[in-house]
Amino acid sequence: MESADGPHGRTWIRVVLVGDQPLFRDGVRLALQGADGLRVIAEASSRDQALELLFQQRIKADVILVDLQMADTSGVDITRTISERAVGGSSPALPRVIAIGAAPDDDSVVAVLRAGGRGYLLKNVAARELVWAIRIVADGGAVFSPPVAERLGAYFSAVHGIPAQAAFPELTNREREVLDLIARGMDNQRIASTLVLSNKTVRNHITSLFAKLRVTDRVAAAVRARDAGLG
Repeated sequence: MESADGPHGRTWIRVVLVGDQPLFRDGVRLALQGADGLRVIAEASSRDQALELLFQQRIKADVILVDLQMADTSGVDITRTISERAVGGSSPALPRVIAIGAAPDDDSVVAVLRAGGRGYLLKNVAARELVWAIRIVADGGAVFSPPVAERLGAYFSAVHGIPAQAAFPELTNREREVLDLIARGMDNQRIASTLVLSNKTVRNHITSLFAKLRVTDRVAAAVRARDAGLG
């Protein structure tokens, strides 16, 4: 992660807020105020303003928080555009998008994932959980509020009935267990606690299953897993 250096060489995670409601931006900014290692570096009140900041003014952001409920456009569309342009090399950095919505309806959750979003949080998320989520995503992880993770699991279980072992015969039983917990939105520490493993062992399993599934990050692994009925 390429982050800005603050006072005394301190490393910051650079956050951009995108939402057309001042109340949304004010609330998020207040929630992040004083958080160690985070800094809101810019705000945008529309899709065009967000894209101008990121791809014309070339603001270097690590994490972008996008309000899904915007009047002039869909937050999913903003997420898709940012993700596609970033991957295509139009941005000097690779910003990761966390969508923030009012309710975890299936269509929105799946649309955010397919658009390249790295997380989906509800608007009633606690400040400490928001800070934690930003840090996880900035480090390459993915995060979902518990109700969102539950809806994702129910959705993919309903539409995909392929047995997990048949879908991933190349994985060991332990790797399949780890993949299942990744699909539920758990980070490495929670996976280690759930399976009673060390963090290093969990990292080794994740590295191995990523190689076997030919994916490069947790989001892609989670999508593959949920397509197979895990999570």
